[in-house]
Amino acid sequence: QVQLVESGGGLVQPGGSLRLSCAASGFTFSNYHMGWYRQAPGKERELVASITNTGGSTNYADSVKGRFTISRDNAKNTVYLQMNSLRPEDTAVYYCNAKHLIATFRSYWGQGTQVTVSS
Repeated sequence: QVQLVESGGGLVQPGGSLRLSCAASGFTFSNYHMGWYRQAPGKERELVASITNTGGSTNYADSVKGRFTISRDNAKNTVYLQMNSLRPEDTAVYYCNAKHLIATFRSYWGQGTQVTVSS
């Protein structure tokens, strides 16, 4: 069955770094665009970063541009989010999403991983 499993979250100090991983299974990973979303308490879910199925193009929210990097390894069926220069406002549950490049209604979500940035 389809699974997206996030890992790598935790508690970090402001200015610190984390790398999130999302391991995919149960579908053809290379046929899906991937994205990282986050949701903080009392706020709407927002797209943080996305990457096309081949990794040829990436996009970032203005709030993380220059600090976060999304990447993927199709041989490992894994997408990553490298987060540097973390700020308290980055605190949220981070979710991995897969969307088919053609049949865009085919969309899957992971369970989320908590990132807390606090001193």
